[in-house]
Formats: sequence, structure tokens, C-alpha cells
Amino acid sequence: MRIEGDFIQINEWLTPLSWLYGLGVGIRNQLFELGILPQQSFDVPVISVGNITVGGSGKTPHVEYLIRLLQDESKVAVLSRGYKRKSRGYQLATNDSTMHTIGDEPYQMQQKFPTIHVAVDGNRCRGIRHIINDEQTNDTDVILLDDAFQHRYVKPGINILLVDYHRLIIYDKLMPAGRLREPLSGKDRADIVIITKCPKDLKPMEFRVLSKAMDLYPYQSLFFTTLEYANAKQLFGEREILLQELRSRQIMLLTGIASPKQIIVDMTQEMNINKSNINMMTFADHHQFNSKDIANINNAFENMPEGSIIVTTEKDATRLKDLQGLSSKVKENIYTLPIKVKFMEDKQEETFNNKIKDYVRKNSRNSILVKRKDDNKSKDGNHLGNGTRTISF
Repeated sequence: MRIEGDFIQINEWLTPLSWLYGLGVGIRNQLFELGILPQQSFDVPVISVGNITVGGSGKTPHVEYLIRLLQDESKVAVLSRGYKRKSRGYQLATNDSTMHTIGDEPYQMQQKFPTIHVAVDGNRCRGIRHIINDEQTNDTDVILLDDAFQHRYVKPGINILLVDYHRLIIYDKLMPAGRLREPLSGKDRADIVIITKCPKDLKPMEFRVLSKAMDLYPYQSLFFTTLEYANAKQLFGEREILLQELRSRQIMLLTGIASPKQIIVDMTQEMNINKSNINMMTFADHHQFNSKDIANINNAFENMPEGSIIVTTEKDATRLKDLQGLSSKVKENIYTLPIKVKFMEDKQEETFNNKIKDYVRKNSRNSILVKRKDDNKSKDGNHLGNGTRTISF
């Protein structure tokens, strides 16, 4: 039986520490609500994408969805903190940037979308000021903040909260007993909530049950998305393998991501790959591969049957691409699984797209969207959120 939230594990014995953690987070949030800790708004559209849990909830594919949605009509900039990068301060991605200077996820986006601006800065306010004022990036129409739901010093125009179907926040607890970064009430700050990684066969009744369980306010919009995989692409070449052809292969699944369980579920249930055909080699999220790891990968694959392949994620591929020491056999047989976000219920994609485009059109300084006639003017003149936004919808 499928159960939403089925990846959640609660360490009840750590609950007292969660109370202390929750007290500290609650005080911080209250200081923002009272204006003691300042929040800054900007005269350029800012869309934040994040979560309130530790671990992956699909932030990167959802940011990439927004890039695809907006890049043809607006100059898009993505600002991330650049987790585990080896540089400091503000960094604007260039053709010479590496995964080490900007981080693996920003590097992935910079490689996939060369016409947008990608920048990193742990201080998001400073990063936004650089983007809108620096000569290289002052043509920006909209800024996408990657993983910034807890970075409250910036007041975004749209706050998007991602919730993993398999780790529903309504069943979770605060760290360290659970994986919540802040109390469940933190979801009230979201303008848009997206339940991600949903099974493709969700029934209408399940959508209704989940909608009620999330207990959102009228000003909040709820959407459901699932992940769609494209054909496996050779990392060090041009070959592709059709998804259905993976069923006949022995696979070494190589991951260094927060939630490797999800890809196993997708491969076994969505792609109908026999679990016995998958050998796992997992590392921690954002793992930096060293010479010992490389030797282990080479040896493990050498011992697999002829015709086997290695499958990895796009994020892991950014860290594997420039590694020295991978055997020629590994390099010839390692493939990535590209993923995209797909909205589920009827007309949800259209509704979501219109919300985002309407916001950018009404608030952007330079966008083509501003210059176009508003043929699909929003019926609701009020903006999303709780009435504290300084940028209208």
C-alpha cells in the first residue's frame, strides 16, 4: 500500500532536543515578524524556491522549470548560496567557472542554461544588490532564489514552498527528532505550496485528502508535481539509452544526493526495472569524490557483468565530469538520467504559469512581458500572500 510521507523516520528519544531547537527557531521567526530583524524588498521581481525540511525536495528541477518558463521573455538570474563551494562572497558564474567555485547545483544550471545569469552568495541581500547594480547583470528582469525559504532577510514577491510527497511536513517533527528546519507554521509564509515527487497514479480522492491535510490559507495556492525522466545520456559521449532498454541492463546506481530512495522508487515502479538488477553505490549529499572513491567506483564496476552500465543523476554528473582517474570502461558506460517537473491535475500547469508570468510582467523593469498587451489579465487584482508584499501581483 502506498502511503504519503513514507520516507519519514522519527527519532522520538530526541524530542526534548527538538523542543529546544524549536524554541530558538521560533524566537528568530518572531523577531522577523516584529520587524526587529529587518527584511529587505527590491524593485525587481524576486521568486524564492525552498523547503522547511532537511534533504532534497526537488528544488533544482523546479527552479529549472521556472527558468524554462521565463527565459524566452525575461532575462533570468538565479541566486544560490553555492553550498560546499570553495570560494567566498559573491561570485558570478562565467564560462571559466567550475563546480568548486560556484557549487554543483549552480554549475549544473549554468551549463544547461548559458543565456541566464547564475550567481552565488551566502548573503542573499548582497547578492541581489550585485545582480541589479553590476554592469554584467543589471539587465536582469527576475531573480530566482534557490533554497531561500529560511533566508528571511529578503522579502520575495513570491515565496514557493516545496513539500516532498514522501516526506510530508504534516507528519514530520523538528530536528533532530525529525527533519523539519522550522515549525510547521512556517508554511504559512508561502504564497504557493507544491507537493513534489508525487506518484503518477494519484487518484482525485487522494488530491482532495492531501489538500485538506495541508490546511492552507485561502491566499495560498496548492499544486502537485511529479518527476519525468528523459532517456539516459552518456556523460562522456553522445549516446543515449531509451528508458525501456534499461530494464535489460545490470545497473550500478551511483548517487551523492539527499534522497536516493526516490530514484529507486522511480526506477523500480515507474520504469519497471527489477530491483535485483540495481546495485547501489551511495554517498552523502554534495559529496566531493576523492581518489579512494574513484578507485572503489572503478573496482565495483569492473566486477559487474559485461553490458552493465552506471546510472547517475545530473547533479552528481557535475562532480563526476572533471574527475581524474575514472577508468576508460567507467567513462564509456556512465549515463545520466535527466529529469523535468510535470504538473499533475488538469489546468494546474496553466494556472501556475499564469501566476508566475503575471507577477513578472507587472513588476519587471525591462521584460518583454511588460511591453506586451495584457490579453489574459488576472481576474483577481489582489496579490498573493498575507498583505505584506511590496510588489504587486
